[in-house]
Amino acid sequence: MARVHNYFVYILECSDKSYYVGVTNDLEARLSQHNDGENVFAYTFSRRPFLLRYYQRFDQIEDAIDFEKQVKGWSRKKKEALFEENWNEIVRLSNYKNK
Repeated sequence: MARVHNYFVYILECSDKSYYVGVTNDLEARLSQHNDGENVFAYTFSRRPFLLRYYQRFDQIEDAIDFEKQVKGWSRKKKEALFEENWNEIVRLSNYKNK
């Protein structure tokens, strides 16, 4: 029997209103690590508290990493359209640079 894997791409809205995009195989544990400030050098350390704005589950780590890289390159407006699952807006914004 094939083993089901869980990988997550997630987006946090930090206290300074910036967005952090990450990938993990344990979303709950990773959010705790961010919240607890386990790494003083982490982007989110000085930007706590944060709000989980979006996550998506993947079966394959390669797919999760590819999506994470893609979303990291997106504009703020495009990420916000993703939060709303507004696919028409995502497509529209894809046709314009820096939107």
